[in-house]
Amino acid sequence: MSSGHTHGGSGESTPRTRLIIAFSITASVFVIEVVGAVITGSLALLVDAAHMLTDVVGLAMAVTAASLMNRPPSSRYTFGLRRAEVLAALAQATLLLGVGLFALVEGIRRLFAPPEIASGSLLFFGIVGLIANIASLLVLMGGRGRNLNMRAAFLEVVNDALGSAGVILSAVLIAVFGWYQADAVAGVLIALLIIPRTLVLLKASGRVLLESTPAGLDLDKVRRHMLELPHVVAVHDLHATQVSTDLPTLTAHVVVEDATTMDDSAALLRSLQECVSQHFAISVEHSTFQIETESHSGEHSTHV
Repeated sequence: MSSGHTHGGSGESTPRTRLIIAFSITASVFVIEVVGAVITGSLALLVDAAHMLTDVVGLAMAVTAASLMNRPPSSRYTFGLRRAEVLAALAQATLLLGVGLFALVEGIRRLFAPPEIASGSLLFFGIVGLIANIASLLVLMGGRGRNLNMRAAFLEVVNDALGSAGVILSAVLIAVFGWYQADAVAGVLIALLIIPRTLVLLKASGRVLLESTPAGLDLDKVRRHMLELPHVVAVHDLHATQVSTDLPTLTAHVVVEDATTMDDSAALLRSLQECVSQHFAISVEHSTFQIETESHSGEHSTHV
């Protein structure tokens, strides 16, 4: 006996309008910063523009994911296209890593041979970027707690705002003290903001693609809870994984006493679903249990 269900998304939908507005603002500022980097020759502004490019891509992915997550499953894609989110995160992490490494290498080189930079122009472009980032933050703030997709988009813009602040600070230091190395220092600091997020994204996307147990879920504890239910004598083939970051799934074979009736099995199935839903945040729709008797289970090879 197993639970029948569909695999469509059941979570609260992402507010696409907020994402589209933030994407439009960020894309516009990216173009402005690229022009500014060419005019001023600033590494900090160039790195911030590259950083912003990853955020433009990230927000575009968030908008796309907001649409794909509600697409119904099909016979070819039985969970829909939920895992597109993970593939997008992996691609973004790779891009971020390249940007971060470039900024570190170029920043160290410029510490020893800093080019002259027009601090006035640099300050202008930094202020434009910061204002735009603050506007995007205000747009996204109201929806940042809706789901992981929105939270990631909000953090993208927070990092952009920090990068713009670094550009402004370097422009001020150059204008006041003539310290051209400030641009390289700002570029390195922005890179140091980028690289940790890269590692987090790579780890998170890799865990999902390798079908690891969802973070925070203790399968030994899940097994103990199941074994406490009436008629259950063993649990084997217990697996938990994630289709996407907000869609954990769980399957298990549950061995019951030979004397267990069909009514008992039906009641046990409901209890199993309620157990994992209440204690382990695995929805009823995405937990599947096969109930088998001791004699039936004994006919097969041993399982874990």
